[in-house]
Amino acid sequence: MTVTALLLGAFAVLGTGMVALTHHNTEARIERNEREYLLRTLNALVPPSEYDNALYEDTITVESRELLGSKKPVVIYRARKEGKPVAAILTPVAPDGYSGNIKLLVAVRYSGEIMGVRVVSHLETPGLGDGIDIAKSDWIKSFDGHSLNDPDELGWRVEKDGGIFDQFTGATISPRAVVKAVYNSLKYYEQHKDEIFRLPEQTQEEAGHGPA
Repeated sequence: MTVTALLLGAFAVLGTGMVALTHHNTEARIERNEREYLLRTLNALVPPSEYDNALYEDTITVESRELLGSKKPVVIYRARKEGKPVAAILTPVAPDGYSGNIKLLVAVRYSGEIMGVRVVSHLETPGLGDGIDIAKSDWIKSFDGHSLNDPDELGWRVEKDGGIFDQFTGATISPRAVVKAVYNSLKYYEQHKDEIFRLPEQTQEEAGHGPA
């Protein structure tokens, strides 16, 4: 009886250890996949030929619920070449999506022009609001080349509200939320441009991983 109990105990300990090891390996794999996906997306917005620093690691965290949409600090990635600023990639949240938060990457050239925007997380309705996703349509590319004053403030709306950006048939809330978040990101960048590139570098571990 004692031997049986000892064997059962040993198997229980071994089983627990295997579960813990599997869980650890799974978490590490997920984290690695998320990092690789984020790097691919960052490089899609700011081509590697345009910067020579460690983009994933050259980050700062900032707070602005009003303009960046998150209660938590958000990450800004900074691209540089030969030590000179090239672009900043902000990670705002559009809190007013149809089905909740829409997390974004907004790449802004140092001069203030948008290099690209991508949705990295959303819960919008398939076939309707999910057109904001690059995997579903090219709508998100309509921001490319625009800046805070191009168009003017009234133009930074969907067409239904008098702006220049398309909405989707049967779905206005999702694109409206993204347009607002991108415009607010440009406002934040304009107000804090020098500060963004002047602040000391942080490691990705200090800054957190990806959009808030």
